Amino acid sequence: MNIEAHLATLEKKHGALEEELHSALTRPSVEDEYIATIKRRKLRLKDEISKIRSTTH
Repeated sequence: MNIEAHLATLEKKHGALEEELHSALTRPSVEDEYIATIKRRKLRLKDEISKIRSTTH
């Protein structure tokens, strides 16, 4: 997989996590740990995307 395709995949996953987080925040029964897990996964993806972009530019 080339770098552009990999970045696109990571960005798509990040967007999906954003939607999942938004959905979780609108449901009062969602546990804080679940929300924290989504945020951590989003942050890891964001860091990976930033790292790849900084090494390719």
